Amino acid sequence: MVQLPLAGQPTADLLLPDDPAVDELLDHGRERFLDVVAAHPESSLVWALLAEGALAQGDRNGDVTGYAFARTGYHRGLDALRKNGWRGSGPVPWAHEPNQGFLRALWALAVAAHRIGEDAEHERCVQFLKDCSAEAHDHLTQTRPLS
Repeated sequence: MVQLPLAGQPTADLLLPDDPAVDELLDHGRERFLDVVAAHPESSLVWALLAEGALAQGDRNGDVTGYAFARTGYHRGLDALRKNGWRGSGPVPWAHEPNQGFLRALWALAVAAHRIGEDAEHERCVQFLKDCSAEAHDHLTQTRPLS
């Protein structure tokens, strides 16, 4: 008999499969970046990279654009997590590289929400990131601060 987790109970660590966009990004870099995004719109990583680039502009346009890119990456990540057995709670380890696109998109969404004054969304995303991976939270808040 298969034991399913009770509602609200964390499941085992989730390890997403390799992201094919990574190899293409490594092969083609910046010169074909948007081609890679168009070829792999399901990749949280490409949307997280777009969000981080927009947020790096440091202006209102970048913050709003970053918010949209981050939200797309976040939702693509939720789709991938669910497709791979995630039930809405449980660890999404930072150490597993394919998970990093989702976690980076989640942090970018928290940053963008903070910058545009959407405080409740910022707090929700920060808590969700901590719940998924305290290691990701620590790493991302140190390497990609809010300001």
